[in-house]
Amino acid sequence: MLLDFNQEELTKYVEEFALPKFRGKQIFDALQKGKTLEEISNLPKDVKNKIENDYPKWEIVKLLESKDGTKKMALKFPDGSLVESVLLSYKYGNTVCVSTQVGCRMGCKFCASTLGGLKRNLSAGEILLQVLIFNKLLGGNEKTRKVTNVVLMGSGEPLDNYENVTKFLKLISDKNGLNISERNISLSTCGLCEKIRKLADDNFKVTLTISLHAPNDEIRKKIMPIANAYKIKDILSACDYYFEKTGRRVIFEYALIENVNSSEENIKELGRVLKGRSCLVNFIPLNSVKERNLLGVPRKRAYFLSSLLEKEGVNSTVRRTMGEDIEGACGQLRNKLGGGQ
Repeated sequence: MLLDFNQEELTKYVEEFALPKFRGKQIFDALQKGKTLEEISNLPKDVKNKIENDYPKWEIVKLLESKDGTKKMALKFPDGSLVESVLLSYKYGNTVCVSTQVGCRMGCKFCASTLGGLKRNLSAGEILLQVLIFNKLLGGNEKTRKVTNVVLMGSGEPLDNYENVTKFLKLISDKNGLNISERNISLSTCGLCEKIRKLADDNFKVTLTISLHAPNDEIRKKIMPIANAYKIKDILSACDYYFEKTGRRVIFEYALIENVNSSEENIKELGRVLKGRSCLVNFIPLNSVKERNLLGVPRKRAYFLSSLLEKEGVNSTVRRTMGEDIEGACGQLRNKLGGGQ
């Protein structure tokens, strides 16, 4: 797919069809604007015919808006694969939450994305497309972009699709494209230790967020099967390595689940585990997933537990819940249509 290419790669691509180099830039510019092939006005029909098979095709099958202004998009690809993405609007700008896989194989007990398992990886261009479409819907382009931040927190485990995800990071931060700084990009992982280290070694400097969700391995194994492969101490070691190589503070995500990981003792233990690290804990009152019987704690309780962790010497915050009424909140995205009317 042509969205997998940067401008230089597109120039080489058009030369294979004996086309002038400037056609590569024209195609690249059109792609960055989120245009379909039919919407490109400066390409002759014969050029369009030559690139038609490689030009990305997609269908927006659902676009929902929450009462808080959050928008959720269901995007369908030619092979029938479907992914959901979310646009979150804040005072400081617009954030797009992208999916990196169709489904997920991590099996976390509180997440809708893993229902049905992993179907396939998304290509770098398919991940990028989710951002470009929202940027277009907001009236932006590659020069006057409306999307300011990107979070890789939709369906899928980003580091389980390492090559495509890192190619996406290069494309999204390309000065010829949307040019979104890595400092405005967050990547969430359940803790694939060797890939965390590789991310640092490959000189990426995104904000690393770890789906921790437990203060010890015993609790974590009950809700996250990945805990059978990676112990918390190994994840923390990989995070220390990432911080040493990049200087970027690590964020630990912690979904508060009633009667599982949200007792005062759980939070005090979490404080002992994380104390002394340059990190932030982001508490998430668990969002409802109808196929699961896990319950989140009330927001008042979440703020109390956050203050308790602060007393243990660890910085924390409580994530604002957005888009829950359209199943667009954390843990609710799927690889099939979900939410809305």
